[in-house]
Amino acid sequence: MNGKQIELLNEEVATRLSPHQEDIERLDSIPGIATRMAEQILAEVGTDVEKQFPSSAHLCSWAGLVPGHNESAGKRKSSNMKKGNKYLKSALIEAAHSVRGSKTYLGALYRRTASRKGKKRAGISVAHAILRISYYLLTRKEMYVDLGEDYFDKQKEQSIVRYSVRRLENLGYNVTITEPSAS
Repeated sequence: MNGKQIELLNEEVATRLSPHQEDIERLDSIPGIATRMAEQILAEVGTDVEKQFPSSAHLCSWAGLVPGHNESAGKRKSSNMKKGNKYLKSALIEAAHSVRGSKTYLGALYRRTASRKGKKRAGISVAHAILRISYYLLTRKEMYVDLGEDYFDKQKEQSIVRYSVRRLENLGYNVTITEPSAS
């Protein structure tokens, strides 16, 4: 393809998606999702998401971003991911890998999952989160609000304090904890 053909295709995409510019801006507010990726999500999922998918779980299942379900006698066995929309899945996984170093909730989720399960599973986990977020942004007509890089620490602040005190006491230190002053 030469430059002129690419320009013509870009103009065609822009004219077809012009009625849905607000949705593209909503999706663009998610870290890792640029305008081109937002257009691709809308093209694959459709513009009337709520009518097509009753919940975000249905959308994630349709896209194939859910773990395989292989359980026997109450034991979970290793299995492959579900087959789904390969174009959407690969685009979202690419977006997920792009946020790994960012100081956002999704970046923290990636690093947290990668440390326990590896980079590939972390990419799938974050791609799943991005698709769920996309569903809620499109159905509720809201912009993305990041929870912050320290979201997981805030959720487990007390357990982190107890764990840290126990580790220091095991090393022989006497530890006294005081609440931080509100300023």
